[in-house]
Amino acid sequence: MQKYLVYLIYSIERHAWRAIGVALLVGVVAMFLGSSTLFERAYYKVVDNDPDRGAVPVEADKFGDTSTRIVYLDQGWTAADSLWFYNITQGSDLLPYDFFLCLEQANSMEPFRSPDNMSYYRYLPQKKTKSNPDALPVGMVLDTYQGKKYMGFTCAACHSAQVNYKGVGIRIDGGPGAADMDRFMQALEASLAKTQDDGAKKKRFVDAVLRAGNYKSEAEVNQDLDKHTLRMAAYNFFNKSETETDGQLFPVPYGYARLDAFGRIYNRVLEHLLNPEALTMVLKGSLTPAETSALIAKMQPVLNGNDRDHLMRKLMRELTDKQRDILRNKIFNPPNAPVSYPFLWDIPQHDYVQWNGIAANAGVGPIGRNTGEVIGVFGILDWAEKDGWTISSVIGGQGFGPKHISFQSSINVHNLRLIEDRLASLQSPQWTEAVEKAGLPKIDETKRERGEHLFDKHCVECHAEIDRSSKARRVIAKMTQLDEIGTDRTMANNSVDYKGFSGIQRNWYTKIGVGSVLLDTEAPVAALLTKATENVVATPDPDKWFVRRGFDWAVELVDSFFQNDIKPTVKSGNYLPDTTAAPFASLRAYKGRPLNGIWATAPYLHNGSVPTLYDLLLPAEKRPKQFRVGTRELDVEKVGVKQGDRDVPELLFDTTKPSNSNAGHEYATTILSDQDRWDLVEYLKSL
Repeated sequence: MQKYLVYLIYSIERHAWRAIGVALLVGVVAMFLGSSTLFERAYYKVVDNDPDRGAVPVEADKFGDTSTRIVYLDQGWTAADSLWFYNITQGSDLLPYDFFLCLEQANSMEPFRSPDNMSYYRYLPQKKTKSNPDALPVGMVLDTYQGKKYMGFTCAACHSAQVNYKGVGIRIDGGPGAADMDRFMQALEASLAKTQDDGAKKKRFVDAVLRAGNYKSEAEVNQDLDKHTLRMAAYNFFNKSETETDGQLFPVPYGYARLDAFGRIYNRVLEHLLNPEALTMVLKGSLTPAETSALIAKMQPVLNGNDRDHLMRKLMRELTDKQRDILRNKIFNPPNAPVSYPFLWDIPQHDYVQWNGIAANAGVGPIGRNTGEVIGVFGILDWAEKDGWTISSVIGGQGFGPKHISFQSSINVHNLRLIEDRLASLQSPQWTEAVEKAGLPKIDETKRERGEHLFDKHCVECHAEIDRSSKARRVIAKMTQLDEIGTDRTMANNSVDYKGFSGIQRNWYTKIGVGSVLLDTEAPVAALLTKATENVVATPDPDKWFVRRGFDWAVELVDSFFQNDIKPTVKSGNYLPDTTAAPFASLRAYKGRPLNGIWATAPYLHNGSVPTLYDLLLPAEKRPKQFRVGTRELDVEKVGVKQGDRDVPELLFDTTKPSNSNAGHEYATTILSDQDRWDLVEYLKSL
């Protein structure tokens, strides 16, 4: 036995393929003997099954919306399923948990996390339940990383919805969120800054945090308060959403129900790929040699250490205002293409996902996609250069050199796989059930039948009909190139055109659709993100016992690859094919998908620029130029966001602003009669 172990260790050290083979073998064994996955799936069902799913009514919020009663529709999930989805951590760590519990709003003594304030930013308030003992809103959760407690986001923060009708709130699991995350982050920064500067507010905050028991001294609280205030300021500054027109910069406000998630994910990756060489190249020619040398000397311990997640915070402290602008413009790309939060039912059954089909669902694709999402919502990224190589670095494509990059992070890959598994059983909400539970008007069958004929004639080619409850259902994304579909081009173009410094990934190879590319000094951020997520996924969870860590790590890779029913396929539709000269050309397109549950997903088009389905069936020039968004009230006639006469600036959506175009997707709209439009709307309700 001893000889065998010696030989095994020798083989692992000498032969990469054997090392990987052993890892896969361990994974297979783990699935049967060591993995706790089956236990976890059974256990969560009894942890929290509150029949109300934690939902609380909100009477007359700041925008006049009212829900005196909350109902759920049958989407294939139990109460326990919903609560697990709301409260399962994915490794997002925004700020210390006790800070979020104790922080006051900037201009009052009211808690920042108060239900009224969370509802104002359009996060869904919740009551206390077993899995949510502090009554955090849907999608905000406790995460523990390296012994510290943090508040972070879950998938549910952006992918849970509610529509109201005559005082009844209809919760939609997996629906597009209505949150204005951009203003939420700015308000959080303002509250942290005011707490730091206001003596009385700071004392209340420090005393409350110390009473929670996770900090030992006032000095320790102050140190973290300073750190996270600067971190938040850095995040908001470097993710300032602007666009350049005729040599001038104009802001691109997101508003409610939208976020440029990819733009922000791209920037988080670029921040953490920086190394001294890349930073030197960024600053060379912009600062004096003396300024560059001094800055590099100050930042080198961070760039080569284990505190890379706070790089921008430390840079903010060292840079002048002018230098900050230079750094932002040279390292980052403006996240100026906000889009609606996609709805999640049928997502695991897609071949390609995201608005422009940027992510394949085959193999380990879903875990990679979700890993990128956690990078964007504040997973802690402790990426560092280390000696030698590991199985993880080899799997990540780094080779067998004398150095490797460790992609250790707070990202919980194990939970990401469980989330994807759970989403496979999520179904779209049905209007017919909402009629019974919330009093929505019944569908007019005569109109519906006429609308079905029109849908089959004009729409079904891109929006296939599926059986929402079939376990065997598959969704083929129908891609349409930008010139044909005519909708706002910003998001799709940014995904292709944005480039950044490869830094620690320089001279690595990464696979794309047409082959492999060598990452140059500057490279497409799409390629850099792909390589980064591959390496994060290949890195075991540092918070687990080493045996459990190895078992779970192997299980995630093996199970995701071999158990995924979605296999690699060629994209469908009319799009520009990828070539060696333009390897990301196919991303300059937008996706058509089945429309089951579409009634609960307003506003429409990928950038949320059309308030109702009826308006979407109008020629572009007749669609509303301005409308309200953010209200939860459902327009049951036009189907979408109900408009009112209240003048609330925060709710205004202006389609003349950059990234807000409501053009395109016209197709048969110019030949439909008004009766045709109403008939189609009636049919779309029924899907």
